[in-house]
Amino acid sequence: MRAAYVGGRSIAGLARDHHVSRGAIRTAVADLLPEYTAADPDALAAESPVVLDLPGKVADFLRASDLDDAERATLDQGVTVRRGQGYTLRVTATPAIHRRLLDLCHPLDGTPGTPAVLAQRKARCEYATRVNALATATL
Repeated sequence: MRAAYVGGRSIAGLARDHHVSRGAIRTAVADLLPEYTAADPDALAAESPVVLDLPGKVADFLRASDLDDAERATLDQGVTVRRGQGYTLRVTATPAIHRRLLDLCHPLDGTPGTPAVLAQRKARCEYATRVNALATATL
């Protein structure tokens, strides 16, 4: 039956020939069906997008830095949420993009010879906590 399916026979035709339901045939050839067959069995499943709040001080820093097209589009599509005197940017992106954005804002911690602005450092630490929580949630 599996050889006939691979040879091009339809599921309905096989069900008629063997006097069983189409569901039984689908079950028997499930690993051969195109919607269940991965192109690369070793490939990881695509990461689904998650929503994280990016502090406004971090968003302002990232907008002024050199970003890739995907990262720039992610920031441009974010929704601004007013928070007291400042704002947060609600960003929907894959965890990989969130990790990349976090890596790009490490200069906010200060560099040798350049002191850190405490408010920016705190904002980066808040975002780091949110991104790191994603990694533990997926384990």
